[in-house]
Amino acid sequence: MASPAPLLTLADALAHGERLLAADATLAAEQARAILAAAPSQPQALALLGRALMRCGDSDGAIAALTAATTANPGDAGSWQRLAELHTAAEDEAAAAEAQAQALRAAARDPQLIAAANALVANDLPVAERLLKARLRDQPADVPAIRMLAELAGRIGRFGDAEKLLRRAVELAPQFDAARHNLAVVLQRQGKAEAALAETDILLARDPDSPGYQILRAAILVRLGEYEAAIALYDHMLARHPHQPRAQMSHGHALKTVGRQGDAVAAYRRALADAPTLGEAWWSLANLKTVRFTADDIAAMQAALAQPGLGDEDRLHLDFALGKALEDQGQHDVSFEHYAKGNALRRTQLDYDPDETSANVDRVKALYTPDFLATRAGWGCAAPDPIFIVGLPRSGSTLIEQILSSHSQVEGTSELPDIIALARRLGERPQGAEGGGGQRARFAERLAGLDAEALAALGQEYLDRTRVQRKTGRPLFIDKMPNNFVHTGFIHLILPNARIIDARRHPLGCCFSGFKQHFARGQAFSYDLGEIGRYWADYAELMDHFDRVLPGRVHRVHYEAMVATPETEIRKLLAYCGLAFEPACLDFHRTERAVRTASSEQVRQPLYASAVDHWQHYAKWLQPLRAALGKRLDTYPYV
Repeated sequence: MASPAPLLTLADALAHGERLLAADATLAAEQARAILAAAPSQPQALALLGRALMRCGDSDGAIAALTAATTANPGDAGSWQRLAELHTAAEDEAAAAEAQAQALRAAARDPQLIAAANALVANDLPVAERLLKARLRDQPADVPAIRMLAELAGRIGRFGDAEKLLRRAVELAPQFDAARHNLAVVLQRQGKAEAALAETDILLARDPDSPGYQILRAAILVRLGEYEAAIALYDHMLARHPHQPRAQMSHGHALKTVGRQGDAVAAYRRALADAPTLGEAWWSLANLKTVRFTADDIAAMQAALAQPGLGDEDRLHLDFALGKALEDQGQHDVSFEHYAKGNALRRTQLDYDPDETSANVDRVKALYTPDFLATRAGWGCAAPDPIFIVGLPRSGSTLIEQILSSHSQVEGTSELPDIIALARRLGERPQGAEGGGGQRARFAERLAGLDAEALAALGQEYLDRTRVQRKTGRPLFIDKMPNNFVHTGFIHLILPNARIIDARRHPLGCCFSGFKQHFARGQAFSYDLGEIGRYWADYAELMDHFDRVLPGRVHRVHYEAMVATPETEIRKLLAYCGLAFEPACLDFHRTERAVRTASSEQVRQPLYASAVDHWQHYAKWLQPLRAALGKRLDTYPYV
């Protein structure tokens, strides 16, 4: 076996260290330390030590060595890039962004690219775009500039453009792993999980011990529904890099999804042991709905909230978690105070216009008229596979999914983004087009112009896109994306034989339950009582419209009726889906399957009625919600 060599010349010693690194990272680290004993700030030796420690699984030591290397040589793009990877693995987004920016600066030797990188760091996107496009006009194969432009596109949500740019970057420079990593992330964000996984195969073949690549791959596996593989990867990575609080938290999410609640709690607790102010970990425990916090837990959360310099993300998650903890203790006044603070802070981060939601409902109603629908009757893809469950979050949709998934002919998947993605693509402006009105106006115009063949192709594309989520071979599957209610007409046109179920719950119970829930993404309407009430009223108005223009097309399940007379409602539900009654649907809580939503632990218990009127503990604070609901509150059939 090779061993550290005596120091002859610095060049010889460094070359020997590189040879050792290819064979034995531990010996390479010893060689780097031997060099540093004689030359304490030698940048190449520091970089060698950092790379060796990365391969040894010592993330903290690698960060320290690479930080020293970049301090000694700020132009070392490779060390900056490895620092960015390590900070990404530790989910320290600010440090990762800064290291990535420094890597870009180091790779860009001329003033134009340095200026563009500085503009990206400062989030001055118009300046960055102007500089990068000018650069690429002169040098279209400049890979760092291509990658920077892709980053810019991703920041403004143009993920398709970002993908094209990054594919060009890795085509020009196949060994440019930073660009390939970016490509995998962009593919994942577009729902192209299988393609993203393939990119991680390449990355991990080159650097199998990279915690950043392993974490990304595990997240993609979760998206694909490959939970056991994701959990195994988290187990492997965290055994070598245990002090990764955000990775521990993601591990907990995967464990929760497959029903390993005790292991999930342990993972969240490990995250908090390393990062006591990590608000999302506290909220993850609260979001299990079945964990009861101790007095010590509550004191720890209160102490975390009192920490100076606490970030907004940690603060709002802590407020939501404390709201739940104190609610469980019956302290509803102080519980509501925390819920209100968490919601108010989250609302400041969101660009949501309730008037636009109401206007969109009017546009949808104007589009799907009886004549429009009758002209297209029988068009679309005839496959009966999907069962869509729509409505608002916290309306009992996960309960319906669990009941149906207990049937031998039905597979539960998740809240799939594919209908929304297809509708969004239909409304996108063609490349190079100028002006032309809003996306929703374009959607209506283009949908009206599609013939039977085009609608059938869209339905088939939906089935193709979602096939990766189907693991059991059962003929029917569930798409539980609640926001699909706005696309009821679109679903009917492209998949006329799909079932559509409207999950509905008393508006005060549904809306206040949503207000108490911090959603990982989306649902921007839910962080203000008045806005969530308006949203519920708009949703109900739109579903009334579809009841009028497509009578009998949508089956409505009221949560209160399901709780009161479950067998009756379950038989109606199965009949609508064309399914024979099976007793397992009554024992849905015994069905073992992955459940990804906030109700994952609740649907693993028998039906209980206590949640129906739980909002009444907070009735005195709900006047803004009542006012926004208006007549809808008075006409709801279950009180």
